[in-house]
Amino acid sequence: MADTIPIKELSFDERVERDLNNPLLRTNFREAMDFLMDKRSGQFPDYDQLQELRDLGASIRRRALSKLPDLLEALEEKLRANGIRVHWAETPEQANQIVLDIARHHNARTMIKGKSMVSEETELNEFLEHAGITAVEADMGEYILQLAHEKPSHIVMPAIHKTKEDIARLFAEEVPDCDYTEDVDELIQAARKELRKRFHDADIGLTGVNFMVAETGTLVLVENEGNGRMATTVPKVHIAMTGIEKVIERLDDLPPLLTLLTNSATGQPITTYVNMISSPRKEGEDGPEEVHLVLLDNGRTIPYADEEMRQTLQCIRCAACMNHCPVYTRLGGHAYGTTYPGPIGSILSPHLLGLEDTKDLPSASSLCGACGEVCPVRIPIPDLLRRLRHEGVRKLHKGEAPVIRGHGAKYTHTEKVSWLSWSKLYSSPALYRTFALSATLLRGLSPSKMKGWTDYRTAPKPARQSLHTLIKQHRKEEGKV
Repeated sequence: MADTIPIKELSFDERVERDLNNPLLRTNFREAMDFLMDKRSGQFPDYDQLQELRDLGASIRRRALSKLPDLLEALEEKLRANGIRVHWAETPEQANQIVLDIARHHNARTMIKGKSMVSEETELNEFLEHAGITAVEADMGEYILQLAHEKPSHIVMPAIHKTKEDIARLFAEEVPDCDYTEDVDELIQAARKELRKRFHDADIGLTGVNFMVAETGTLVLVENEGNGRMATTVPKVHIAMTGIEKVIERLDDLPPLLTLLTNSATGQPITTYVNMISSPRKEGEDGPEEVHLVLLDNGRTIPYADEEMRQTLQCIRCAACMNHCPVYTRLGGHAYGTTYPGPIGSILSPHLLGLEDTKDLPSASSLCGACGEVCPVRIPIPDLLRRLRHEGVRKLHKGEAPVIRGHGAKYTHTEKVSWLSWSKLYSSPALYRTFALSATLLRGLSPSKMKGWTDYRTAPKPARQSLHTLIKQHRKEEGKV
């Protein structure tokens, strides 16, 4: 069902056009998003209680971000004291190299992976493959996409764009000893059978991290399938990869965030597994002999430096904004062309990749406000979208430092002159009257095609008489003039 052309080889407009013209994709996403919205709604029957919980979650994340440098230092100190090795990476390339160096130190040839969006962000699998190391995804959705050579279309349910028929055909072709079947349980069992061998043979396990607790030096992973627990327990070495913003201050901060995350993401009171890792194995315990944490910046310090944009980093990756977004629901995730799609991706990706490569994303929104209304930690996504639109077309003043890479990527001199002309025209009564008269007299010369506008709309055409003229005539007829 997905296009075989790599995402990066298509422009944003081409990806949008492709997915808008895929009725099966649109139907599947509409049904899936309706299901997820209903599940979430069922977990929050008390509106006032939900708002109190959102206030608490937002305050926890804001407090952590306000202390981010200090908390990261405290986290590192505690983790090292617990026996966990901490690595810092400014770029995806540095993060990937750190993982490779650890793998080579242990002469590793195979890696089993729990779900990790940061490893998608760094394109770790492709990097390791070039280095001769096989990385196998153990999360069911990620495993399906790895077999299909596709990228995730959702940050919680990465293969949500796939139908069971798609998966049945894929497994029959790619999974050993798996016959074609559309029985979901049989498909899952076929994948589990294959993955058990991978867990047993893996030299290294790698996962993401949902939260890091600075107070105790604890890495927290939430999941439903058990692959994360296997990946962090069976191999002798566990590597965790995450962004620097995932730190929280205290262990007491964790329960409300877990409640918000699981309820908002999948409509569950709690996920099947909540893994809390504070050290390598101790005597008499199961688990890895070594635990490594790779902390990635990759542009996250850019929004952190701006008080308004910093709110982007409050995200707990629940995807509620995506599930409720009318644009994402009609397009799916691949149209965005980035690791993080939907509303949160439209405000996060410009910082990670720069506005040059993501300049269309802040405009890929109706600004209906649904994303901001459901965000469990109260990120004002519509406000941040507007801010990014502004930064994308604004020219810096002399000596002014940019607040984002690629600042002014959508700025054009023609547009600047157009808006200045518009401002002058509408601030001068004489000029406006002249323009209105000319527009009505020359209405027959109005173009039938206008770039962008007429792709989906009828070309505007001035009326035979302006509103002011019609009002004057009406008042005259009534004897008032």
